[in-house]
Amino acid sequence: MKHLAPQRRARARTLLTAGLVTSLALMAGCAKSEDDSGGDKDASRSAESGQVVASPSGGSGPTCGIDAYGGKKLDLKSATVGFSQSEKEANPFRIAETASLKAEAGKRGVKLLTANAQSQFSKQISDVQDLIAKGADLLVIAPLNSDGWEPVLRSAAAKHIPIVTVDRKINATACKDYVSFIGSDFVEQGRRAADRMIEATGGKGEIAILLGAAGNNVTTERTKGFEDRVKEKAPGLKIVFRQTGDFAREKGQSVTENLIQSKPGIKGIYAENDEMGLGAVNALKGAGKKPGDVKIVTIDGTRNAVQGIVDGWIDGVIESNPRFGPLAFQTLNSFTQGQKVAQDIVIQDSAYTKDNAKADLGKAY
Repeated sequence: MKHLAPQRRARARTLLTAGLVTSLALMAGCAKSEDDSGGDKDASRSAESGQVVASPSGGSGPTCGIDAYGGKKLDLKSATVGFSQSEKEANPFRIAETASLKAEAGKRGVKLLTANAQSQFSKQISDVQDLIAKGADLLVIAPLNSDGWEPVLRSAAAKHIPIVTVDRKINATACKDYVSFIGSDFVEQGRRAADRMIEATGGKGEIAILLGAAGNNVTTERTKGFEDRVKEKAPGLKIVFRQTGDFAREKGQSVTENLIQSKPGIKGIYAENDEMGLGAVNALKGAGKKPGDVKIVTIDGTRNAVQGIVDGWIDGVIESNPRFGPLAFQTLNSFTQGQKVAQDIVIQDSAYTKDNAKADLGKAY
């Protein structure tokens, strides 16, 4: 999430009061080095670009406190926080995510231990075990997969270590195995991507889906949201191709190259992240296509993808903001002070279209 002036940060409310999930107006503050556009964004502009985090709509939902989870109060400033990154930091999403955690830890004067699983799930499990062994009092985890976390959960439970997961969920029990999940509504992202695709294609023709990596809730939910909305609103739009691109640009390119050969009349491509979408653009260029010949809609909000809209190759980007640092630390601080926090903390994401891409390019990461 993006910039918030220091004086506004200081006035941001704590996450929740007992039994009530308050709506958060915390801007996703990050260091200026993470945003080449420079300068803080004013509040209204940030709100318009989706840089606002909010609790689930309705203002209430399941919460978690120390008494229910186990453990004792502590001062975050004297604690050690461990952060486990899941994927290689060649992806702008992961670069911005890690930078945001480091920047917020530095701002708060909190000791932060980091590890990167390099897209290997077995390494991520051992990474987190190592963070615990090194004395992490609290954990922030960006999970590679949703399943297979039992060894880590047992180790953390034995020491009453609070866990917050960001950007992907783990298949476990909130307020028992972990405290909170912080991230986007991925089903809604898929719906919004479908709306954009329907508009771009006129709701007719053959389209393809470049699926994200298997084994996590992001891929499953972005697919469900997209497919359900297309079925509901555009029966003339036929999904004729689905293949994983593993959230990687190179794989997205190779899959699209195969797609062009097998489905030469394809009208649109829904890429479940920007990197695969940019790979699709490379494939289309290599095949001699021109901007707009195939409509592309992606999810994330990286600078290169938004530039792709400006250049005419991409028709829309649904934001999935990776700057979790301020909210993750605010959640941990509230929890360790004995306040109840939401089990699911949902981010309000923005979107980039031909109408705003050029003006808002500086907001992308």
